[in-house]
Amino acid sequence: MKRYLVTGGTGFIGSALVHRLVKDGYTVRVFDNNSRGNAERLKPIQNKIEYIEGDIRNEKQVLGACQDVHGVFHLAYVNGTRFFYEKPDLVLEVAVKGLLNIIQAASQHKVEEFYLASSSEVYQSPPTVPTDETAPLVIPDVLNPRYSYGGGKMISELFTLHVGKKYFKRLMIFRPHNVYGPAMGWEHVIPEFIRKLSVIPRESGESPFSIQGTGEETRSFIYIDDFIEALMCMFHRGEHMQIYHLGTMEEVSMRSLAERISQKMECAIKIVPGDLRAGSTQRRCPDTKKIEALGFVPKVSLNEGLTKTIGWYLKELNHG
Repeated sequence: MKRYLVTGGTGFIGSALVHRLVKDGYTVRVFDNNSRGNAERLKPIQNKIEYIEGDIRNEKQVLGACQDVHGVFHLAYVNGTRFFYEKPDLVLEVAVKGLLNIIQAASQHKVEEFYLASSSEVYQSPPTVPTDETAPLVIPDVLNPRYSYGGGKMISELFTLHVGKKYFKRLMIFRPHNVYGPAMGWEHVIPEFIRKLSVIPRESGESPFSIQGTGEETRSFIYIDDFIEALMCMFHRGEHMQIYHLGTMEEVSMRSLAERISQKMECAIKIVPGDLRAGSTQRRCPDTKKIEALGFVPKVSLNEGLTKTIGWYLKELNHG
């Protein structure tokens, strides 16, 4: 059976991918330094995988990780909005050095397949919503540290497509759109809302609930299980040198999201608008026709996914 390397394999998405690849019978090697991931996510299958602790910025370590693998899923990156603003230098270093190292190492070892995790952040505020894969990639303000993330992903896409095509027989890019679920970490909007709502007394009546922006800003969300199904559709049936948006087409306002979570947690809230951080996008929702044409159909509704996610986080908060 083919061996695949998953960089960033102890992260939220990376670990879910590793579990699926193992389940499907592939041999898997994981490469991560656990700076943002957690090896505990792989504990149930630790005897079925090979794990290498290493830094994607270390050329020698990456070269070793690419030996004797058929393909690479490159997910190693620094995620979380707070880090975009606070550590843009680290975000860019991991993006650029990591991408250069993994492409060079894979080419030296004659790896045949390469799958790059990009992001919806590459197109920032898109000209049309829902947004398909042809949207222009934009950095509105190079002085804004937020764009370290999107900028790093843009560099990664360009380098992968125009340099990687010389080395790989099968090469694809996927752009996740707000993947969520249990154990996703705390630096994302859904866990943040759950944490804030968990301290509101149930009998307190309508409580003020502050958010960034007006509350009319929108996103779409895809549950982790559905996301992995979409990724597997691309993996098995996607085309060489193509880009795929992985997400759902249900566009949800932040106000609606907060209200849905509060209802499930039996809290009454009154939304209090706040300032939106510079560079934040007003609307974002992918056009997913391209991945759906490969057979992907989302199965977990936002309401069902929120119920599962809230239950997991409340257990964590109660045990903490």
